[in-house]
Amino acid sequence: MDNMTIYNAVRRVPDEAKKPIKAGRLKGMTDINPMWRIKSLTEQFGACGIGWYYEVTEKDYRTINNEVVVTVDINLYIKVDGEWSKPIYGTGGSKMASMEKNGLYVNDEAVKMATTDAISVAAKSLGMAADVYWNNDNTKYNEQKKDNTDYSAEEANVMKKMETTKVDKVQAITLEGLANSYGADIPGLLKYFKVNSFEEMTEMQCGQCKQMLIAKYEKKKGTIGAK
Repeated sequence: MDNMTIYNAVRRVPDEAKKPIKAGRLKGMTDINPMWRIKSLTEQFGACGIGWYYEVTEKDYRTINNEVVVTVDINLYIKVDGEWSKPIYGTGGSKMASMEKNGLYVNDEAVKMATTDAISVAAKSLGMAADVYWNNDNTKYNEQKKDNTDYSAEEANVMKKMETTKVDKVQAITLEGLANSYGADIPGLLKYFKVNSFEEMTEMQCGQCKQMLIAKYEKKKGTIGAK
């Protein structure tokens, strides 16, 4: 197995697992069915609990402007060639309680949604859905896809939206939590992206910041190796 084997095996999301977001703040972006990630992890490593598993390392609740946000941190583990990996960090968030037009709305699935989000972030470090999140990683595969104009148009639209759409409170808190967990230089990060706070970042900057944090700090620990 070479360094890109897993990445290339899970980078492309099948059309049936993608759903365009047609309304709201994320209109024009792509929603990925979370069960596709579970299926992909199972295909690559085996059943959950046997070839891969995750553990919740922290669960946090914060109240901001009468809204409650839950964030979940996990460590994902995969078995490669009979050996368990070191922890692959993931963090996710969701609103548990928010004020809407008709009053307070309580989401009783917020923790589950935050956990699912954390799994997707951890799996992203393996290259999961890479072609959706970052279409600048040019490979022979991408060259073959250029003839598919529908796919390219969709990806271009997603990238355009990400460049201008601001992150929401959940994303900002989650990103800040990720930076703190890695002991990152937060003032330096904000200066690099030319913003005063994480809430001022765009979707694109948020994704780039996550990639920088994971690449810089996970590399020190090593994402593959004996546990």
